[in-house]
Amino acid sequence: MKKTNLVLGLLAFLCATTAFAQTNYQIVNKIHLEGNGGWDYLTMDESASRLYVSHGTVVQVIDLTKNTLLGTIPDTKGVHGITLATDLNKGFISNGRDTSVTIIDLKTLQFIAKVKVTGNNPDAILYDPYSKKVFTFNGRSSNSTVIDAISNKVIATIPLIGKPEFSVTDLKGKIYVNIEDKSSICVINTATMKVEQTWSIAPGEEPSGLAFDLKNHRLFSVCNNKLMVVVNSDNGKVVATLKIGENVDGVSFDPILKRIYSSNGDGTMTVVQEVNENTFKILENFPTQKGARTITLNSKTHKIYLPTAEFGQAPAATAENPRPRPTLIPNTFAILEISAK
Repeated sequence: MKKTNLVLGLLAFLCATTAFAQTNYQIVNKIHLEGNGGWDYLTMDESASRLYVSHGTVVQVIDLTKNTLLGTIPDTKGVHGITLATDLNKGFISNGRDTSVTIIDLKTLQFIAKVKVTGNNPDAILYDPYSKKVFTFNGRSSNSTVIDAISNKVIATIPLIGKPEFSVTDLKGKIYVNIEDKSSICVINTATMKVEQTWSIAPGEEPSGLAFDLKNHRLFSVCNNKLMVVVNSDNGKVVATLKIGENVDGVSFDPILKRIYSSNGDGTMTVVQEVNENTFKILENFPTQKGARTITLNSKTHKIYLPTAEFGQAPAATAENPRPRPTLIPNTFAILEISAK
């Protein structure tokens, strides 16, 4: 009896181990790009099959039909984010170091204008097609600059309660933005250009990336304490919390597959299935590559894209730099292309 139980136990362990090792995803390509600068957000243009990548002081544009560099947008110092107004044929790029937004023609990638921002270090940036307005979220001044996307003019500055991170639109007049140092989400009215509500996302702490299921009215906020917090966008109630990887920065939602992807800097991507509007389950923590913290996806092809590079050893700690970062190995920057098997 004991021997039988032992054999059955070993079989169960082996089956469980095999199941845990299985994955539904694979890295199908690495799109290498020149340059050794840092990176932040990347943005998908599904209609044109283009990927816009922030990288150092430029934005690199990839033709996804060939996975090759299509063009480079220069002079975007300290670039953070790119948002696309495809209905206006304009792209808007937030430049943290010179406190500006670069505006480009999406067809030609040519420069249109540069607009000074009424804040410090514009980081996340969002175009809202409902109001035809662009919102920059200024990390060091805790406010949002509003730009009329048609005239390219600054029309308002919205005070915020803390440091803003990523934002999303409901396409009906509301903008939702993570407030990192307050562990909250602020709701902005696009008509009045004022904050209407502020919601705590406890137990989530220090949220960064934000994604949105428009149909089911669910916000997905990924947090520094290794939690994804699901919030009802109608009333701010926390619906669910799920464990994710460490050092997260980005999250994307696939509205067809009903899956949420959390990009974690520890080298994993947490995959969450939305069963229904109130039920969510973790499918796996897919191994990616260390440093792959930001993310975007193509909902037509269901492919996922994450930027990262290879790293060497961190230098020795000093009094001036007690927590040194690992050194980036030159010429290793690439976009990971991930696909379902």
